[in-house]
Amino acid sequence: MEKILVTGASGQIGTELIKALRVKYGKDLIIATDLKVNDSLASGGVFEILNVLDKPRLEELIINYDIKIIYHLAALLSATGEKDPILCWNVNINGTLNVLELALKYNLKRLFIPSSIAVWGSGIPSTNTPQETVLQPATMYGVTKVAGELLCDYFVAKYKLDCRGIRYPGIISSETLPGGGTTDYAVEIFYEAIKNNRYTSFLSENSTLPMMYMPDCIKATIDLMEADFDSLIHHSNFNLASMSFSPKELAEEIKMHLPDFEMEYAPDYRQAIADSWPQSIDDSSARKEWNWKPEFNIKTMTKDMIEKLSVKYKLGEF
Repeated sequence: MEKILVTGASGQIGTELIKALRVKYGKDLIIATDLKVNDSLASGGVFEILNVLDKPRLEELIINYDIKIIYHLAALLSATGEKDPILCWNVNINGTLNVLELALKYNLKRLFIPSSIAVWGSGIPSTNTPQETVLQPATMYGVTKVAGELLCDYFVAKYKLDCRGIRYPGIISSETLPGGGTTDYAVEIFYEAIKNNRYTSFLSENSTLPMMYMPDCIKATIDLMEADFDSLIHHSNFNLASMSFSPKELAEEIKMHLPDFEMEYAPDYRQAIADSWPQSIDDSSARKEWNWKPEFNIKTMTKDMIEKLSVKYKLGEF
C-alpha cells in the first residue's frame, strides 16, 4: 500500500479523515501535516509541520516518505476568506498548484482536492442544483474553488493526472469544531444546546442549505478515492448531497430531544453568503459513477450528535 500525505490535517474534516485512514490502511502509512503540531494526531501516528505555500518543504516530505497519494485539505474557508481575500487566494490556489506540480514531478498515483457548494452563486436553480450549471461564486473562497476545479480538470486532461474532488456541503461533526465556514451554525447549535439550552443563529430561520454528517463525509471521500478511474466521467467537481434543512428545522429537531431548547436569530455578514448558495443538490453523477449513497438524515444525525456530545460534556471534554 502506498503512503498517503494529508494537508490541513487539523481541520474539521482532516482530523477525522486521518483517524479513518489510519484505521483502514495502518498508521505508519498516513502522514498528517499542518501549520502547527496537533498533539492528538501526533500521538496516534506520523505528524509533520507543513505550510502548503512552502513548496520545498512539501517536496521534501514527498521524497522522504515516498508519498504516492495526497489528500489536499489545507484551505481558508468562506467566512474566514472574506476577512482576508488575498490570503484566501494565495493559500487556496498557490497551495493547490504546489501540490499539482509536485504530483506531476514525482508521478504521484492520485490526488484528492476538494471543492465546495461555494462554487455556486446567482443564476443557478436553487433547488436540486444540477452537476452542470453556471458557476458565479459570491465569495473569494468560492472563486478559489471554481479555479481549483478547473485546474484539476486541466491536469487530468493534459497530463492524465488522477485528481478527484467533491463539492462538499456544510459538514456537521461531533468531534471537531468547524473553522470559519458559513454553515458553522449547524455544529455550534448542538454544543450550545447541551451547554446552555439556547443558541443564537447567525443565519435567518429559513436559510435552507445542503448539509452532511461527518461519517458520511469521510465515507464519501474514501469511496471516491477508491473508485475505478475508468468509471469516472467527472473528476474534481462531484456534487454530493445528503440532507438539506434550515436553522429553524434543525432547532425543531433538537427540541425533540431537548424540549426546553430556545433558538434566536441575529443574521450577520454570513447571511449574504448563504443566500448565494443552493438549497438542495442533485448528486446523481456521484451515485451513478461511484455508487454514492448517504447513511444519515436530519433525524438520525441529530440523535447521534446529541448522544455523543452529551457524553463529552459530562466528561468535561468541552
